[in-house]
Amino acid sequence: MSQQDNQEATAPDRTDNRKDRLEFNKLRKRLRRQMGKAIADFNMIEAGDRVMVCISGGKDSHAMLELLISLRSSAPIDFDIVAVTLDQKQPGYPEEVLPAYLEQLDIPFYILEKDTYSVVRAIVPEGKTTCGLCSRLRRGTLYGFAEQIGANKIALGHHRDDIVETLFLNLFFGGKLKAMPAKLKSDDGRHLVIRPLAYCRESDIAGYARAMQFPIIPCNLCGTQENLQRQEIKSMLRGWEQQYPGRTETIFRALGNAAPSHLMDHNLFDFKGLNVEVDDSLGLPDIRVVNL
Repeated sequence: MSQQDNQEATAPDRTDNRKDRLEFNKLRKRLRRQMGKAIADFNMIEAGDRVMVCISGGKDSHAMLELLISLRSSAPIDFDIVAVTLDQKQPGYPEEVLPAYLEQLDIPFYILEKDTYSVVRAIVPEGKTTCGLCSRLRRGTLYGFAEQIGANKIALGHHRDDIVETLFLNLFFGGKLKAMPAKLKSDDGRHLVIRPLAYCRESDIAGYARAMQFPIIPCNLCGTQENLQRQEIKSMLRGWEQQYPGRTETIFRALGNAAPSHLMDHNLFDFKGLNVEVDDSLGLPDIRVVNL
């Protein structure tokens, strides 16, 4: 029995009844289909790739890793998966949880240890948002390690809702029309970042994580900050979704349907060079009222 078949045979047994098992199978197939489509649409993974899958201990990265392993078993190409997690030395961090879980998956994995927690606490004033600095430090560490293990792709667990939320964060607080791309070359040009969950809804991922009973590790550094701008955006989108079901999906589709000529970015469209020729052979009518 393949790993995929084994997962499909055992995971639904964690639920209570036949209806739950059917719903689980539908959910799993939907997430696999959406991930597969995102990978194909953006050519995220190619033959011979070594994909470094970043595991935070949250529901999104857990689901991403498990679904990628499942898809690899049936993919028409061969590629390597390496799981990497960063122990940021947060107080009370259960450092034994992820290694014990990853040992069961039969894939290479690494636990990086770097005390970014103390750095963030020393620099960011009490009560201020820590996510920006924390993510930059984490990203720098992970990117550097990707080079050490020869990984040419770095997979992050951002989903559809993260992408839409980032659009409004940049719009409302940064004055930019910018979101998260499904595939991105880093500024130094040495890394390709991919987001295989780009088409997946957060609610689906949360349901999947509960059914699979992933060992979730909460973030004690920033997870309890109630004043985060992202939380405000989440609340706003949740209200819109309740009033107008499907609005989040509509906004997400708009990100792939941009019309640069109808925006105002001179770097995307040559507005200054936009002209039409005047036909000098045409004169003005001799009468003031013209019937057309």
